[in-house]
Amino acid sequence: MSYVNTLRMFLRVYELGSMSAAARDQRISPAVASARIMELERHLGVRLFNRTTRALNATEHGRLFYEGALRIVEAIEAAEAAVMTAAQAPKGTLFVAAPLGVGRRFIAPHVPAFKRAYPDIDIRLRLSDRVIDVTGEGLDLAFHLGALADSDLKVKMIADCPRVLCAAPAYIARRGMPEDGAALLAQKHDCLNLRFPGAKEFQWTLQTAEGPKRFEINGPFESDDGDVLTGWALDGAGIVLKPIFEVAEHLASGALVPVAVKTPPLPTQLACLSPSRRFRDPKVQHFTDFMIKECREALTRLHDTLEAHQREAEA
Repeated sequence: MSYVNTLRMFLRVYELGSMSAAARDQRISPAVASARIMELERHLGVRLFNRTTRALNATEHGRLFYEGALRIVEAIEAAEAAVMTAAQAPKGTLFVAAPLGVGRRFIAPHVPAFKRAYPDIDIRLRLSDRVIDVTGEGLDLAFHLGALADSDLKVKMIADCPRVLCAAPAYIARRGMPEDGAALLAQKHDCLNLRFPGAKEFQWTLQTAEGPKRFEINGPFESDDGDVLTGWALDGAGIVLKPIFEVAEHLASGALVPVAVKTPPLPTQLACLSPSRRFRDPKVQHFTDFMIKECREALTRLHDTLEAHQREAEA
């Protein structure tokens, strides 16, 4: 297994671009990591990385070797996963990430039930609305809400999640009811933005009569926490764009009301992402299947509840 472990070490150094980061990921010392890479280079008779005091970059030989090493390690891990699935219950630790709203509502409440079903699997759950580097941060899987970028990650689609533009009645009484996206800009409405360091100008993509259109919006408040934006909206600070599941109770109670209804926002996608090498891991498969089922059932219940409230309001 020593050569396989060395290949795994090489893959992580290549993917993270750092010997120390790869060592932390593999839970070994930087000295051991460096020794393994040097041993591999001696074995191959080529230099795999160019090293300076500030950077570590793969050589052409390193890039070529990465493709082959990745296929080998993936094949070994797939074979191991198949044997483990057939021979024993899965065990080990899963490192999972999710957006705050998704994690708090759909994932965290069901972790204890998953643990009861799979007592030998431990969960390390990280919640954040920032963009997650699944591979670089050493995660086994991540739940993702939003458009999917091209990547080598394995993707399991969970559901399309409808979204809504909404505001508190107090805000509408003060600023008026915008009928569409154009009115948001023309009337200079206060839009509450989910934004991260280094983000460019923010845009909301809304469905117009001519098709989807991007509206460059701004406002006095920004945060990298979606639940903070909901709190500001409830306080009458502005208009927020949210997945309906995050504000359903407030829509049902009337604490928030839909605005710009002539140009509704496009749905967003909820998906589960996993590095290709970990996709077949029984722990990942069991947790993914378990949580996808819970997410879909919760979204269906939410949809049915909102429809019932709408029928009551129209009666």
